[in-house]
Amino acid sequence: MKAISGKDMCRLLEKRGWVRLRTRGSHFTYSKTGLPNVTVPVHGNQSLKKGMQNGIMKVAGLSEDDL
Repeated sequence: MKAISGKDMCRLLEKRGWVRLRTRGSHFTYSKTGLPNVTVPVHGNQSLKKGMQNGIMKVAGLSEDDL
């Protein structure tokens, strides 16, 4: 799986219709009707860890092809 940064994940979520609810420090929380909220850690251009990226993608309904 291609590793992406938190910034790139945020851009991808926003493109897919997710709305940013709040920012707490370096954690961005997104919401979409009918789905649980998703929190994305944005630490510069650091790649998301594999488990975190998989978890966000699962909740958001994203596949590896979307990356």
